Amino acid sequence: MKKLALLGFLFFAFSFTFAQNKSSKNNMSHIKKGFVHTVYFYLKEPNSQTAKDSLYQGLQLLASIKEIQEGYIGVPASTRRPVIDHTYAYSITFVFKSKEDQDIYQEHPTHKKFIELYGHLWETVKVYDATSL
Repeated sequence: MKKLALLGFLFFAFSFTFAQNKSSKNNMSHIKKGFVHTVYFYLKEPNSQTAKDSLYQGLQLLASIKEIQEGYIGVPASTRRPVIDHTYAYSITFVFKSKEDQDIYQEHPTHKKFIELYGHLWETVKVYDATSL
């Protein structure tokens, strides 16, 4: 009888845990809404520490624009798989509340000054904008 009670309890506990996990996986409330702006910077002189340091200072200045809700400045991770591009120097990901806030950022004097002061450092940039569903 004790074994049956224990099995019943374990079945109930497993069922409850499974239902909780399934419920939390279907609950997308942790997914944030907004407009995501990601830029990859490829330097003209990718081995120049001076160029990297200078661009990093500029990116920190750029990240100070108040319309940015969340911001990330990054460098290539140490992951190496065929599908991963690790040839850029820096990346930024800025999250805005809306496209309108991102439009303000694009025309912001700090953004324009950043391009003017640091644009000579990069060979190219790749920009990816996304809106949440």
